[in-house]
Amino acid sequence: MTEELQEYLRFARETAYQAGRLTLEYFNKGVRADTKADGSPVTIADRKAEELIRRAVEQRYPDHAVLGEEFGKSGEGTRWRWIIDPIDGTKAFLHGVPLYGVLLGLEIEGVVEVGVAYFPALEEMISAASGSGCWWNGKPAHVSTVDRLDKGVVCYTDVGGFWQHDRWPAFERLARRASIRAGWSDAYGYLLVASGRVEVMLDPMMGVWDCGPFPPIFREAGGFFGDWKGSPTIYGKEAVATSLALKDEVIGLLNE
Repeated sequence: MTEELQEYLRFARETAYQAGRLTLEYFNKGVRADTKADGSPVTIADRKAEELIRRAVEQRYPDHAVLGEEFGKSGEGTRWRWIIDPIDGTKAFLHGVPLYGVLLGLEIEGVVEVGVAYFPALEEMISAASGSGCWWNGKPAHVSTVDRLDKGVVCYTDVGGFWQHDRWPAFERLARRASIRAGWSDAYGYLLVASGRVEVMLDPMMGVWDCGPFPPIFREAGGFFGDWKGSPTIYGKEAVATSLALKDEVIGLLNE
């Protein structure tokens, strides 16, 4: 890892942590949600956390661009872009479920090189930069060594999402093969895969900000993150994460 990436990773960890601590001021406090144009909920905690991250980036790296879920794009024509999801799992947040996370990634010349996912209500953080290894609460993290899906765990957020986005047959094939199927995971499911505790996390619909930190986390953890066709991308509008040992089986079932 270069000194430049080391500095960016340190900044991302510190900033995600600060934003996460801010969200706890509103967690389980009866916060009301507004409804966005796409029908999804947003709270004052989402907005305040993104504002904190944006201010930190603007102060430290004024020539860097930003893409955030709540306030869109700022800055153009630069090789650096920070991708922010201030609360991934706002529905979980609103229901008092502690699986929501703060996601922060840094894209450099089109490649995500730094990623941090912090889960403040659980006090868990997973992070990586290219060449740094993957780190989970200060310990090296690696994907599971299970090499058969029928011995593995598949996570997802809401089973209804597969119906709504016409992905039910693919999900059913994968779910039938797995040993265990576990829902309401949100971004925490990706942490579980990267830290070797479950084998697959699957989403039928993902925004870029939902994916931001995960490419370097999974590269460094020895796994795969990308779309359902098997391409390592944050722009596929869907996502799957697994180990390299299971990737062919998982992608094959999704596209059978």
